Amino acid sequence: MKACQRTLLILLVLVLGIGIGVGVTTTLPKVSSQWAYAVEKNEAAESFEKLQGADDLSVAFKHVARVMRPSVVSIRSLRKVRAQNPGGLNGARPEIPEELRRFFDEDSLNRFLEPQVPNEGRQQQGMGTGVIVSEDGYVLTNNHVVRGADEVEVILSNDRRLKAKIVGTDKATDVAVLKVEAKGLAPARLGNSEQMEVGDWVLAMGSPFGLDQTVTAGIVSAKGRANVGITDYEDFIQTDAAINPGNSGGPLVNMKGEIIGINTAIASRSGGSMGVGFAIPSDMVRRIMESIMTDGRVNRGWLGVGIQDLDENLAQSFGLKSTKGALVGGVLAEGPADQAGLKAGDVLLKLDGKIVRDANHLRHMVAGIRPQQKIRMEVFRKKETIQVEVTIGLRDLEQLSKRIVPEEAPGTASSLGITVETLTLEQAKKLGYDPDQKGVVVKVVQPSGLASQVGLQPGDVIVSVNGKEIHTSDQFRAVMEKSNTTEGIRMRVKRDGGQRFVFLKQS
Repeated sequence: MKACQRTLLILLVLVLGIGIGVGVTTTLPKVSSQWAYAVEKNEAAESFEKLQGADDLSVAFKHVARVMRPSVVSIRSLRKVRAQNPGGLNGARPEIPEELRRFFDEDSLNRFLEPQVPNEGRQQQGMGTGVIVSEDGYVLTNNHVVRGADEVEVILSNDRRLKAKIVGTDKATDVAVLKVEAKGLAPARLGNSEQMEVGDWVLAMGSPFGLDQTVTAGIVSAKGRANVGITDYEDFIQTDAAINPGNSGGPLVNMKGEIIGINTAIASRSGGSMGVGFAIPSDMVRRIMESIMTDGRVNRGWLGVGIQDLDENLAQSFGLKSTKGALVGGVLAEGPADQAGLKAGDVLLKLDGKIVRDANHLRHMVAGIRPQQKIRMEVFRKKETIQVEVTIGLRDLEQLSKRIVPEEAPGTASSLGITVETLTLEQAKKLGYDPDQKGVVVKVVQPSGLASQVGLQPGDVIVSVNGKEIHTSDQFRAVMEKSNTTEGIRMRVKRDGGQRFVFLKQS
């Protein structure tokens, strides 16, 4: 009997187990699906709450656009065509500068640069953007927008048209200041471009393709862009906010509604925006604008030195642990630097307490100082840091045409891959140097040698090796015998009147 009861109990348990299993099998997917949906629902609710932040950003964009709208203007520049002699052109279209291709549409280029003989009095039109910076009618734009124009017209956001006078331009930075006769205008605020960081939101405003009051958004993609080949002084803010032909001269604006740059160029293979635009930083624009409004021209500071960047090898050869700073390659006789006692081989570390990042940075810093102002420079010389006071001079073309001269400062160097000989009086004159110029002139450079790798060329004059002045090929050979290319050799070289340091090292 007991055995029979156990058997019935086992069967009952099996039946119940099968029933429960079937129930779980049929209900578990439903429960799981409901649970997953509930999770998604909760996530959606959380994301909806977080979207309010995105809406806040959208509201900020709208307010910035409204703040800037009455300050942003369209610019139409007119140039009267004068009869030309077609014989010199042979009916061919003149070469179009790349900078114009970047900022004008093809129709505008055709009107400006067509080679055929135009009718006297015909007008050609260009387009661009500007921004009002004073209530009484001063307007900022690019130099290339109004360059060569006989008439300039400014169009306000309400389509009011005003004739503009060109107060002054600066080709070196591509900045121009205009003036319209009007009162009660809405000036934009110039912000601090130095405070902007990569990743910050910005808006670009202007008249791309003639579409007035266009607003595009992006971020600061990079800062301090130089050597782009657009202007003489380059310290651009790079942005991916869409900039197209017609945006030139318009503002790049931060989220406070302040101008932090003037849009000036794009890098493009198609002529349209490809996400790489450049703006002149507002800190630079402010100095240029104030100089033009005060003096009618830009007065730049001038130091009278030839400078270059430091690489690791050069820095180590001078005993520096960092590549920050600007290396003095030569000093102009009787210039501000020479009068202050600066020498070739000095490394300029700080200017009035501000760190010098590189040669380009120093160039901008000096250019922004008013002439005759005294500054203090921190200088690294012979493994010591010294303080030098310099009175900044005025940069002009006559000074720039002067050669930077060295301070009192045929053999073969097979390890370097060059052949040199003592510089003669005739060679010095032929190369454009003073008769008393000393050094050795490079005659042959082997393509596979160390000298070729650092850019030495025939006609270069080597004036010092590892800090020792070189007057003859015998001196050069003697110094080279004591030098070690595996440790590195530093040379001061003259070319076309300028000077620079090179460092040759065998790996």
